[in-house]
Amino acid sequence: MPNFTRKAIQEAFITLLNERPLKQITVKDIVDTCGINRNTFYYHFADIPTLLQEIITEDAENIIETYPTLDSVEQCLGVALQFAIKNKRAVLHIYNSVSRHVYEQYLMQVCDYVITTYCNTLFGDKKIRDADKALIINLYKCTCFGIVIDWMASGMRTDILNDLHRVCELQRGALETMIDRAAN
Repeated sequence: MPNFTRKAIQEAFITLLNERPLKQITVKDIVDTCGINRNTFYYHFADIPTLLQEIITEDAENIIETYPTLDSVEQCLGVALQFAIKNKRAVLHIYNSVSRHVYEQYLMQVCDYVITTYCNTLFGDKKIRDADKALIINLYKCTCFGIVIDWMASGMRTDILNDLHRVCELQRGALETMIDRAAN
């Protein structure tokens, strides 16, 4: 039963976060929404920032577990954006709060994972220096992160998946070319 209660608290919080800014959400709002008492909330979470951190960490871990391999840069970016697309208002409320760093750390972790996973598939058994591998991964990780942060800074008004699809079309083969150059 405790896992059910934790999940109910998390879902209530995300629901509220999709409705209003983070600074306007109280523990009372959360417990009223999911029908529990304050003590039950505090049994599971120390405070709202801890709740937010846990939700974000669990989502990152879920992505890592769900996607042990990735087939394209476009798929990598789509995976990194799942939570943001599903919860646009909540993410904007986090982005515009003092807890922005929590989401940025999550996003960087997810970008690092998905890009590293995809690149390691492309590297295969090619003889590439570790320093070159790290540079390639860092370039694409930061590109992925930057695109998402820019989208959030602009209020998430554009169709990010369409934009990412177009960027991937324009860059098709660029990553493979870098890897081939690094291998030679």
